[in-house]
Amino acid sequence: MAAAAAAAAESALAAPPVCVLVLGMAGSGKTTFVQRLGAHLHGQRCPPYLINLDPAVRDLPFPASIDIRDTVKYKEVMKQYGLGPNGGIVTSLNLFATRFDQVMKFIEKRQNASKYVIIDTPGQIEVFTWSASGTIITEALASSFPSVVVYVMDTSRSTNPITFMSNMLYACSILYKTKLPFIVVMNKTDIIDHSFAVEWMQDFETFQDALNQETSYVSNLTRSMSLVLDEFYSSLKVVGVSAVLGTGLDDFFVQLSKAVDEYEREYRPEYERLRKTLEEAQNKQKRDQLEHLWKDMGSVCVQGGTLAGSDDATAMGPSELILTRGTLDEEEERESDTDDIDHEVTEESHEEPAFRNFMQETRMKYQRRSNPNE
Repeated sequence: MAAAAAAAAESALAAPPVCVLVLGMAGSGKTTFVQRLGAHLHGQRCPPYLINLDPAVRDLPFPASIDIRDTVKYKEVMKQYGLGPNGGIVTSLNLFATRFDQVMKFIEKRQNASKYVIIDTPGQIEVFTWSASGTIITEALASSFPSVVVYVMDTSRSTNPITFMSNMLYACSILYKTKLPFIVVMNKTDIIDHSFAVEWMQDFETFQDALNQETSYVSNLTRSMSLVLDEFYSSLKVVGVSAVLGTGLDDFFVQLSKAVDEYEREYRPEYERLRKTLEEAQNKQKRDQLEHLWKDMGSVCVQGGTLAGSDDATAMGPSELILTRGTLDEEEERESDTDDIDHEVTEESHEEPAFRNFMQETRMKYQRRSNPNE
């Protein structure tokens, strides 16, 4: 039993870590939620690997294993490129994304020690979700490790149905952009319970009654959009959490486990298919280049085919000649070795009979002209 438990523990450690990308609007409590997740996992003796991708954060409430601020100086980027706050964050992330392959190597080295990799993103959510660097980072993680997107929502500010619909539309757009398992974390349940939001998602009529109290034009648009999001709600994982009190984290990890299973079942085969397609395209490109080389070198061999050469060499293609070069037998190497040949003696040995033949032919022509009757 002890051996089986040890083997199970080793297999669990050998499994790749789960990457948790924490996204959300500014002020929704992303950083506090990441800090609470780290403390919760440390309490269970399962320390996570924490990464900070917010270059403009002033004080970080958790010890980050990798911090973008150690690589890119946010204020220096603003000064050097003459950018504002948002432009500085975008440029800092773009610069950091050029070195993200090193981050992947660090994660691979720590995969036996950490079961979870938790990544905190900038407060300006559009900086990460709609920039090139965000796409590069997300796809790099998802192609190598099980990855889950966690959208943190401020429950206390979503009591208005229009604000709630805006949050859901943003969550829907991120889901279809990242194409990864998705969890909505309704934060700040210590202020107000999230049951009203869950009821709005499950009962269309209840949400319509809440909208009837709004008289603005936006309420009509929200009413129309709520019909569109019914399919989105049906497969959405929702958890109520208080990052301050730490309540709801057990339910969150249950949903996270389901999201990882969903990744292995639906998303990993798609990424493997895309990777296989890319490899096939690269192999096809290599074959095409080899065929072009074959044709080019084949035409050269045809043009030079009247020169002296052995039958075995002409029977071989150009690529075989290239591949077999340097692997000839010892006898062939000795025969083809021309370093010890005295070229002057060889030229004289060929010149003497040639000159003799030339003199004989000239003498015979002279005799024929002198004696035309013979």
